[in-house]
Amino acid sequence: MSERPDPVVLPPDDRYGPSALATPANAVTVIRLIFSPALLVLIVREPSSWGAVALWTVLAFSDGIDGALARRHGTTRSGAFLDPLADKVLVLGALIALVAAGRFSWVPVALIGARELAISAYRTHLGRSGLAVPARPLAKAKTVVQEFAVAAALLPWTTGHPGLAEAILWVAVALTLITGAQYLLDGRDAATTLGHRPAG
Repeated sequence: MSERPDPVVLPPDDRYGPSALATPANAVTVIRLIFSPALLVLIVREPSSWGAVALWTVLAFSDGIDGALARRHGTTRSGAFLDPLADKVLVLGALIALVAAGRFSWVPVALIGARELAISAYRTHLGRSGLAVPARPLAKAKTVVQEFAVAAALLPWTTGHPGLAEAILWVAVALTLITGAQYLLDGRDAATTLGHRPAG
């Protein structure tokens, strides 16, 4: 009897190419986007409730799930667009909803929102020039602190201590502005290295 060759099994990273759309990571990201409006409505109607805390926790921690799936199956261009979009819709939406509910003042939220919009526009500008600047680890820490600030504002037992959530939010503001400046400098250095005209 002739020996049959063993079947070829592709490693997980080879199942999806850079242009793939229907990936497990994108599926998680789209779910986060779909459920974000429900969370925002819940925050405005009842900002300090365990229901809002539970939904926020699931949506916030699912960011790590889609990141792990992307690393396992390979990153895609669609994922590189959708994942930051979902983060911004979720975090900025929750912060604005908490301002509307009277749990946060508008100044720190406006600073965070202005930074996020400016860096998104800058990333788009760099992308059109063929440049991609990876986020530093501090940028991930910034997002985590923003998420903790939202969680602290949503917890029912912090209702009598509004300064706690506000203090965490100001820490997030500091990290947000620092990482924004880092990204601008990294983008300028990348443009200079590749012979492009420095942006901004």
